[in-house]
Amino acid sequence: MAERYDAVIIGGGHNGLTCGAYLAHAGLKTLVLERREMIGGAAVTEEVIPGFKFSVFSYLMSLLHPKVIAELELAKYGFKVLPASDMFGPLPGGDFIVFSDKLEKTQSHFARFSKKDAEIYPHFDRYLMEAATIVRKLLLETPPDPSCRNWKAFKETAGFLWKYRKIGGKLFRLIDLMTMSADAYLSEWFENTYVKAVLAYYCGIGTFAGPKSPGSAYVIMHHVMGEHAGAGGWGFVRGGMGAISQAIAASGKAKGLAIRTNAEVVNIETTNGRATGVTLADGTRIETGTVASNVSAKLTFLKFLSADKLPGEFVRDIASYRTYSTAFKINIACERLPSYKVFDPEKCGFSYPSYTHIGPSIDYLERAYDDAKYGEWSREPFITPVTPSHVDDSISPPGKHVVHLFGGHAPYSLREGDWGPRKDEFAKHVLKIVDEHAPGFSDGIIGMQVLTPPDIEAKIGSPHGHIFHGELQADQLFFARPAPHFADYRSPIKGLYQCGSSAHPGGGVGGVPGHNAAREILKDFRR
Repeated sequence: MAERYDAVIIGGGHNGLTCGAYLAHAGLKTLVLERREMIGGAAVTEEVIPGFKFSVFSYLMSLLHPKVIAELELAKYGFKVLPASDMFGPLPGGDFIVFSDKLEKTQSHFARFSKKDAEIYPHFDRYLMEAATIVRKLLLETPPDPSCRNWKAFKETAGFLWKYRKIGGKLFRLIDLMTMSADAYLSEWFENTYVKAVLAYYCGIGTFAGPKSPGSAYVIMHHVMGEHAGAGGWGFVRGGMGAISQAIAASGKAKGLAIRTNAEVVNIETTNGRATGVTLADGTRIETGTVASNVSAKLTFLKFLSADKLPGEFVRDIASYRTYSTAFKINIACERLPSYKVFDPEKCGFSYPSYTHIGPSIDYLERAYDDAKYGEWSREPFITPVTPSHVDDSISPPGKHVVHLFGGHAPYSLREGDWGPRKDEFAKHVLKIVDEHAPGFSDGIIGMQVLTPPDIEAKIGSPHGHIFHGELQADQLFFARPAPHFADYRSPIKGLYQCGSSAHPGGGVGGVPGHNAAREILKDFRR
């Protein structure tokens, strides 16, 4: 006889765990199924090299929502944020730039390149944060269906518009962010390319875009919406990013949440248009009237279900959902931290740059994207070296260090050859760039793990290795994420929900899709 649960969650990433924890807290008998041998999805800590604990995929904390942290009591279960340094950016000609969450400090560094930019920066910061405040409010909303195809949709849309009627005067700020390129948006404020690159840098993180790509301005704001301490809202999690997933899981388990690893789902079962359970790779059947999928929308609807179970228009929308990725990650165990030749602790105001951007100008960032457009890795990639072991003594042996290099662009598909035999060449190429700024760093490498987009896809299942499950562009946000008419975490199959990054508000270790999906599931469950 098949097991039965009130709800089954497919995928034990942090959003699936968040959804499951909320359902368990509400009293539902809930099971999380994870394909891999460990929970966490992209928020994991793994000892890939003996003695060294890597945040293998996601590597910094900012977006985890305060509501999720508080309601699931994550601090009680070991969640602790350690501050990163201010952002440090080496520049050509032996110079550098610093970006801080302290406005006056950022101004002083901008002033070295443009007094005009320094003077206007507080106004820009206030302007952007007002837009971010609006979007923060929208994070916890369930997007209504603006097509108003029935009375229910009309009421929801009308209620949403009335609730946010005061935004009207600032609506064009959001439209600009969602349609303009990062370069065009920032050029309305700033004149110096180094200053603009500090802010435009975020537009390429995890996305297949450059600073001159239309719509790339929004990604700037997506990355600065964190509400926690540290430079720009960022910080390291003690024990690595897996500590977030473990804390969420522990909160859920305390209320009866069941979690099963090495449990690969291969089919979502339906009867008369309603979810009735799931089937695992080993043939196990689990019955439930509620299935929430934390995996990509493409896998959920194009792999776990046959196309004849879904409306043709919906299948086309999911099939065309853009997931192409050019992000890479290199995890390094090493003898010593990078020693940047232009870093001056007295001039920078901190002892060591644990958070660095290598991507000095708008043209540098755009050229990195240009290479990827034609199937080549960037000749001069932008690189984010972070050094969590500088503040976290729990992830490496005494005197040794963990360094993560995240960057772009490394296309999912190469124009010539494939990634298998070329990864070593690519890694040497990236390390050469790092060594130019921190001479001799690569000489102290003990071991490393190189992850290209196909590697990320293979390990965590996100199509093309996209860290957000899909592009953060206007046609794939809010009302339209992951598909028009189904942005409310529901789907054409009754009882089947999306609770992962394919849904609003998208990727990042925030827990919001899981939180919001659980709320909608409980609404339906109690009807």
